[in-house]
Amino acid sequence: MSRRRVLLGAAALGALSGCGTGGSDGVGADGRVTVELWHGQSDTGRKAIQALVDEFNRTHPSIRVNAGGGGVLADAMLQKVTAALAAGSYPDIAYIFGSDLANVARSPRVVDLTKALREGPTPWSAYWKPVRDAITVNGQVRAAPALLDSLAVVCNRTLFRRAGVPLPEAGWTWDDFTEAARRLTDPGKGVFGTGWPGTGDEDTVWRLWPMLWDLGGEVVAPDGARIGFADQGVKALGTLETLARDRSVYVDPKPGGEQMYQVFLSGRMAMVPTGPWQLPDISAARVDYAVVPLPSYSGKPVTISGPDTWTVFDNGSARSRAAVEFVRWLTRPAQDVRWDSSAGSLPLTTTAAERPEWRRHSDRTPGLDVFTDALRTARVRPVHAAYPQISQALGEAIVSVLLGQDSPARALHKCAEKADAALRIPR
Repeated sequence: MSRRRVLLGAAALGALSGCGTGGSDGVGADGRVTVELWHGQSDTGRKAIQALVDEFNRTHPSIRVNAGGGGVLADAMLQKVTAALAAGSYPDIAYIFGSDLANVARSPRVVDLTKALREGPTPWSAYWKPVRDAITVNGQVRAAPALLDSLAVVCNRTLFRRAGVPLPEAGWTWDDFTEAARRLTDPGKGVFGTGWPGTGDEDTVWRLWPMLWDLGGEVVAPDGARIGFADQGVKALGTLETLARDRSVYVDPKPGGEQMYQVFLSGRMAMVPTGPWQLPDISAARVDYAVVPLPSYSGKPVTISGPDTWTVFDNGSARSRAAVEFVRWLTRPAQDVRWDSSAGSLPLTTTAAERPEWRRHSDRTPGLDVFTDALRTARVRPVHAAYPQISQALGEAIVSVLLGQDSPARALHKCAEKADAALRIPR
């Protein structure tokens, strides 16, 4: 399942404060409440969510969840929801990327879920910290968690053996990574050491945050007026510059990293930083693979998680209550494990991670435990309204370094100018 994180139309959400509610209260003549769900999933994910919706409808006779709405994939959901809010006809629940939640939550139509989740059937403390952080905006819980992941490195064992390079182990460094990528690259056979998305979108950017955090940087400085990675960014971009100079990195020119993954699946890339969603495709391609934690500069493990959300919108009290009941049911461990196993994601709670069904699934999927264990050191991007502009500026810097157009210092200087200007805009 594609896990692109394209930031679409965030600025338009600031104009939604005058919208009316969407449609009727949703109560039929038989007293049953209909809830509209826009999930944006395709293929396996669509089948998995539909199966859960069908079960909920069977076991909750007073509510009917309609999962046929939306008409777009998750990548375009923000744009779709933005237009729906502006038109005054919007769903009860929508799948919203975590990086977009801060802007979506500016709409008064987003339901506050603080009480519902903090006092819900699943203990708040059972959610992984990245989950809690990703759905909290200014101290309020503004969405329910939908999907959880983390970042690690998947290695092609066959290419490592052929090149005589030992497989990396936990505790390796970014210098180890660049040296291994150089040794594993074989231009004559079209083999690359590693790959990186090169379109400048969020898929390009989010892979750099663990490197910056590891170096002591932050996305936003404590004063809130500037970026918090001006110095650390130069060093992290220097690692990408080394990969580009050695011609050991495949820079994917298309959104979503699809070509990068195809190169890996075809046996022409030795290492790919990715998440658990890619393991089903890797297994299906019969790649002999191993998963190792991300390298570091400091020796302290750190990774990134990009939780996505079920955001609930106010279409009247009856529909809102029914929508909240559904998302609370959906995030309970029994349902969560079924969804995670099908959608290529990780358990939302430590409780779900301990369930026998998840353990059996993890045992059948080599390397999945590495992604789950990484959640203990995972961080999330800040839920900040200026994040889309920061991401765009950093994405441009990354691409300019990967393509040899700018030095790390110059690229970061340009990034800081644009991102700092965005942070100075009152919100």
